[in-house]
Amino acid sequence: MRSTPLTRCPEPKGLVMPGLLRGMARTAVVAGTATAVSNRVSRRQSERWASQDEASYPQEQAPPPATPASNGPSRIDQLKELGELKAQGVLNDAEFEAEKARILG
Repeated sequence: MRSTPLTRCPEPKGLVMPGLLRGMARTAVVAGTATAVSNRVSRRQSERWASQDEASYPQEQAPPPATPASNGPSRIDQLKELGELKAQGVLNDAEFEAEKARILG
């Protein structure tokens, strides 16, 4: 503890800058704090609204299975799709041959 009381040193009359800097620093701290609080409130509100939106919309249901028109896609269409899957690397040679045999009967 100090034994002597704090005294303020008189500022020279021509020197106004320390008071100005002190005021600017105080304003910057207040503005920064207000910005941080505002951002946090906005983020919390948007999260709350998003969760309310999710709760208010019903979950998407799976579409009903497509009813095949006559026998479904033709063999040619199935073979074309199978060839595309093999070309894309989705199917290897053994899988391709097995599916082709299944389609052709």
